[in-house]
Amino acid sequence: MSACVPAHADPARTEHVHPPHSPPPRGPRRFRVAGADVSAAIAVFLIALPLSLGIALATGAPLQAGLVAAAVGGIVAGRIGGCPLQVSGPAAGLTVVTADLIQQYGWRTTCAITVVAGLAQLGLGCLRVARSALAVSPAIVHGMLAGIGVTIAVAQLHIVLGGTPQSSVPDNLVALPAQLANLRPADVAVSVLTLTLLTFWPRVPGRAGRLLGKMPAALVAVAGATAVAALAGLRLPKVDLPSWSSHALATLPDGPVLGLVAAVLTTTLVCSVQSLLGAVAVDKLVAARPGLTGRVKRSNLDRELLGQGAANIVSGSLGGLPIAGVAVRSSANVAAGAVSRNSTMLHGVLVVIAALLLVPALELIPLASLAALVMAVGLKMVSLNHIRTVTRHREVLVYAVTTTGVVFLGVLEGVALGIAVAVAVALHRLTRMRITHDEIEGVHHVHVRGQLTFLAVPRLSRILHQVPHGSTAVVELDGSFMDHAAFETLQDWQKTHTAQGGSVDITGRRPGTRISEPADRDNCRCRPWTPWRNHQCERPPTAPPPGTGRPDATGATGDAADTAPGAADGRELARGISAFQRNTAPLVRGELARLAREGQQPSQLFLTCADSRVVTSMITSSGPGDLFVVRNVGNLVPLPGDEGDDSVAAAIEYAVDVLKVRSITVCGHSGCGAMQTLLSAEPGGRQTPLKRWLRHGLPSLERLPEDDGTLPRLAGRGPADAAEQLCLANVVQQLEHLRAHESVSRALGAGDLELHGMYFHVGEAQSYLLAEGGGEAVFERVLETDLTV
Repeated sequence: MSACVPAHADPARTEHVHPPHSPPPRGPRRFRVAGADVSAAIAVFLIALPLSLGIALATGAPLQAGLVAAAVGGIVAGRIGGCPLQVSGPAAGLTVVTADLIQQYGWRTTCAITVVAGLAQLGLGCLRVARSALAVSPAIVHGMLAGIGVTIAVAQLHIVLGGTPQSSVPDNLVALPAQLANLRPADVAVSVLTLTLLTFWPRVPGRAGRLLGKMPAALVAVAGATAVAALAGLRLPKVDLPSWSSHALATLPDGPVLGLVAAVLTTTLVCSVQSLLGAVAVDKLVAARPGLTGRVKRSNLDRELLGQGAANIVSGSLGGLPIAGVAVRSSANVAAGAVSRNSTMLHGVLVVIAALLLVPALELIPLASLAALVMAVGLKMVSLNHIRTVTRHREVLVYAVTTTGVVFLGVLEGVALGIAVAVAVALHRLTRMRITHDEIEGVHHVHVRGQLTFLAVPRLSRILHQVPHGSTAVVELDGSFMDHAAFETLQDWQKTHTAQGGSVDITGRRPGTRISEPADRDNCRCRPWTPWRNHQCERPPTAPPPGTGRPDATGATGDAADTAPGAADGRELARGISAFQRNTAPLVRGELARLAREGQQPSQLFLTCADSRVVTSMITSSGPGDLFVVRNVGNLVPLPGDEGDDSVAAAIEYAVDVLKVRSITVCGHSGCGAMQTLLSAEPGGRQTPLKRWLRHGLPSLERLPEDDGTLPRLAGRGPADAAEQLCLANVVQQLEHLRAHESVSRALGAGDLELHGMYFHVGEAQSYLLAEGGGEAVFERVLETDLTV
């Protein structure tokens, strides 16, 4: 389509006419910073300023180096990095590495090592190997950080007491008694005041505590100690910031090649792992903040490596400390309400302004106060929560060896020891196994605990051949791995034993899961050692005798029609119960005993359909005690006051008022027989119990004629048919019914309860979560990569 200009029009004044479907041209984009980013940047700046000086002091670097790293980390890493809300700068986790480098090579060569480490990070980012760095055992990472924290704390303790730290932890421990005998009261007093403010400032109760808590404890502690020292006239070593004109910059590396390579590798490893783990942690914090998930993208870890590499190159070139993502500043950035990377960059700009204009104020800070601050940070790196976690996962040995190695040998040596121990533990678990043979009431039970590999084949073969010919045998596999050699051994023995008139039942850890069956039994096409499948899923369907087709609760004929009736069903149920008692009960008995003692404390009420294809524990990956489940035909919630069945209302009241659940989920599903019955029902006729119950779904049915664009839909596509449209509308309608219940309304008003809608597509094994906004209800697809919802 073209625009015509009238003949009498002045060409010079003719306005340009755009095609009707083209957007109007945009003017130059203006750089805008949200108010939330400004306030977050100020909060992070107030935390970063004292910590940057303290970390520079702990490493033995010029104090300006900490400010340079903080500014570059905020501006460069904040602009280029792949985690928008992560704050980068000088990190406590790099203190020990940097201190060793400065002592061994000098400050200017350390700057050059930082530059080369940044180049290595750029290479790793270009190779897109960031995810591989996360394969390092968490026990090794936490052990490394704990070892660094212990090293920092022991070294800074000497400055707190008024002395000078030694070069290693053993030397510092040996020198500690002499330091205690010659401590300086003024330094100790300032340090104690700093630690006291740091500890108790966030714990001030009441409204005053909420107001005062907006000021970072680190800033309050250092500022308070500085003010007291100045008013009291204490003579203490203080921050000394020489003129920027004399600031030392990087020079060419000078030292043995192998030593320099090891230094670069160590710096690259610690910087990269700490930054990537920090990015993952920030993603979790963002997901936990309501309303922020859609505005802030998930971290791009390869881009984050590129950003960290660029920042280290710039920082090293300008005479700054090595840079990594910093957990304390990042969590403060998220908690302060940041919504974009502008907060991180603005905090870097504020550091630059402070470094240029606030030098006289910074030089009033006592070194003992900064040392106490850094010592507290080091102690926090030894996390009791991490110790409990690695103990629960039986990796405390790896954690302890890594921590000890870092403390007494160094970071690279400690990490290498941790990796060696982790590999040894994994090999031990892989090869450790136990095989027992027992006869119980004429049935021979062979129980295999552990991983079946070729190393276990001789022992497995010997035990299997102790089973008499023609007997009934049950082989119980309690492990998650079996290699080809063990598989063939077990399969050959099974065929031989069956051919000699015996029977073999091989089961796994899952309740009722039959790992292997003779290939020709009932023409079953299930293969041995496959993941869980319904026992009848691949057997040729057999027509049930007349009158035995049994409809399920929703009116549709379920899988039960494909099985033999009567005794066969009873035997199948008994086999499942037996498998549970044999395989699963020993694994969950401890947890169920705890729940029996403490009572149930579920976090959610899950209301869904009685359809046999919807397995709540499977589609939510939940276990005993997690969900309070209510199931009925059509996942319906009768309105309060409706005559008839009060069981749903009673369950809602009990869950909200007694169990104090924090959320309620209404879950519909595809192919729901109740919704199909509603669509096809004729008015009038005999009132059966099913028809009387389905009247609670009539408001959902009344939604369908409303073709005004407000009907719920699936993201990416519309409903397949009217039945699916009704299934979606029913979830939204039942959520409205829920809000009408007094207990639910009261909890929602108090902010103690959330309501969620969910739709499970049975044929696709795909879950969708309801996202309401702008007057539109859309069920968003839950992806396999989603970590949180």
